[in-house]
Amino acid sequence: MTNENIRIKDLPPVYTISALTQYFLKLGTLGFGGPVALIGYMHRDLVEDKKWISEDEYREGLALAQLAPGPLAAQLGIYLGYVHYGVWGATLTGLAFVLPSFIMVVLLGMAYKVYGGLPWMQSVFYGVGSAVIGIISLSCYKLTIKSISKIEPEAIKSRWVLWIFFLTMAIVTAITQREEVWLFILLGFIYMVVKAPPKLLQRKHTSLSVILLAGTGFWQYEPGELVKLALFFTEAGAFVFGSGLAIIPFLQAGVVNEMGWLNEQQFLDSVAVAMITPGPVVITVGFIGFLVSGFAGAAVAALGVFLPCFVFTVLPAPYFKKISKNTSIKAFVDGITAAVVGALVGSVFVIATRSIVDGASALIAVTTILSLIYIKKLQEPYIILAAAIVGFCIKTYL
Repeated sequence: MTNENIRIKDLPPVYTISALTQYFLKLGTLGFGGPVALIGYMHRDLVEDKKWISEDEYREGLALAQLAPGPLAAQLGIYLGYVHYGVWGATLTGLAFVLPSFIMVVLLGMAYKVYGGLPWMQSVFYGVGSAVIGIISLSCYKLTIKSISKIEPEAIKSRWVLWIFFLTMAIVTAITQREEVWLFILLGFIYMVVKAPPKLLQRKHTSLSVILLAGTGFWQYEPGELVKLALFFTEAGAFVFGSGLAIIPFLQAGVVNEMGWLNEQQFLDSVAVAMITPGPVVITVGFIGFLVSGFAGAAVAALGVFLPCFVFTVLPAPYFKKISKNTSIKAFVDGITAAVVGALVGSVFVIATRSIVDGASALIAVTTILSLIYIKKLQEPYIILAAAIVGFCIKTYL
C-alpha cells in the first residue's frame, strides 16, 4: 500500500460531509455523459485531484457497484459517501446526486405534456449523443490505464491476464448488448486463484464456501397506477444489474409492451431526456413516471429504482471494506474491475452504433475527444451545450 493510501485510509478524512455532498450536488447538476463518464468524473475529481478517496477505496466501490443490482454510477456515489461518513454520507451523497436530474426531468415532463411532445429533442440529441460518445470514450481510456495498466508492452505483459479479462468482457458486451454479472464473478474468482489463492484452496480435499455477501398533469395520478409503478420500478431496481444503460431494454419491454403506459415514440423521448440531462441515465424513470401519473408517479418510480440500489450498496459495504484487505479478495476485486472496465468499453461500442449514424455525428464525437485532450480545463457542460446547438442546426436547417 502506498504512503498516499495509508494517509487517506488511516487518518481522519480531509474533507467534510458537507463538502462531499456539495460535490455530488454539482456532479448531479453538471455531470453529463451517462454512467461511464460519471464514474470517470468521480475518479478524476475525488481520487486524482482532491485525493479524498484512495485508489483502493474507489476500486472496491466500483467492484461492489457492479456486483449489486441497480444503476452503476449512483451505487458508486453512494459507496464513496459511505467510505468515511457511513450511512449518513451514503444517504446525503445519493440524494444530492439524484435530486438535480430528477427535478429537471419533472420539468421536462411538464413541458412535454403541455406541448404534446418535444420534437426538438431528437435534433438536440443528435448532437448531444455524439458528444457523449466522445466524452465516455476518453473516460474509458483513462479508466482502463488506471485500473489495469498503461498501454505499454512491459505493462501489458505483466498484467496480461487482466487484459484478457478486459478484452473478453468488451467483446461479450458488444456482441450480446448486455452485461453478464456471472462472468464478472467468474473472472474475479479465476484471477484470485491465479494471483492469490486462499489458503483453503492450497490444501487437498477441501472445499471453498464463499458468500457474497395541473395542465401539466403535475397533480394527476391514479392510486392503482401508483401501486403498479412502485412494483414495476422496484423490480427494475432490484433485479437489473450493470450500468444505468442496462435498464433501458428492461424498461422498454415493460413500459411499452407489457404495461402499455407509453408508446414507442414516447419511450424514445424519455431516453433522450435522460441523455440530454446531467446525472444518472436511469433518471429517465422519473420522466416515465411523470407521464403516467404526474409528480406522484415520478417520485414513486424514482424511489422504486433507487431505494434497492441504496440498500444493496450500504448493507454489504462494511463487510466488503473489511474483507477487501485480504490479498485473495484484492485479487478478486482486481479481476472484477478489469472485467467491469471491459464491459463499459463494450457498452460504449453499443451506444456508439446507435448515436454515430453519419459523418457529421462522427465528426462531433472526434472533435469532442480532441477538445478535451488539447483544450485545458474545458468543462464537459460547455461541450454538451455546443453539441446540442450544432445538432439542432444540422437537423433543422440542413
